[in-house]
Amino acid sequence: MELLWWLIALVLMAIGLVGTLLPVVPGAIVILTAAVLHQIMLGSEKSLGWWNIGVLALLTLFSYALEFGAGYFGAKRFGATKWGAFGATIGAIVGLFFSVPGLIIGPIAGAFAGELLAGKRLVNAGRAGWGTLLGNLAGMLAKLTIALLMVSWFLVTAPAPI
Repeated sequence: MELLWWLIALVLMAIGLVGTLLPVVPGAIVILTAAVLHQIMLGSEKSLGWWNIGVLALLTLFSYALEFGAGYFGAKRFGATKWGAFGATIGAIVGLFFSVPGLIIGPIAGAFAGELLAGKRLVNAGRAGWGTLLGNLAGMLAKLTIALLMVSWFLVTAPAPI
């Protein structure tokens, strides 16, 4: 039975890793859920323990903070005003409701629109949009890195089933 729970946890973690790249699946949350399920079903002696679950929960929160902040900081790095950065944030929130295209286009369009509302020229507004795109790509890479760290943490701290 122990091997079954290990298999379930590993399959869920693989789905979570894929989910860090595909916004349809909340990757870090799926990985955390797999670890919590493993802990509940096998207990502290055969799983990683609640302190390590706490570390994974903090990594999950950090992952989502990076996801929402990446577009904002990317826009700011490329010279966006507070209007462009605010637009990127609003675009990211609105984009959540439109799956993959919304998560990519939403922050870019928001930064671009924010800069235009602030009276910037098209070129400067485009730079803010470009910065948002680069920030989002960096955020996605950071999320994948954190997800890999979470899975590694689980595999290192949980006692082997055999």
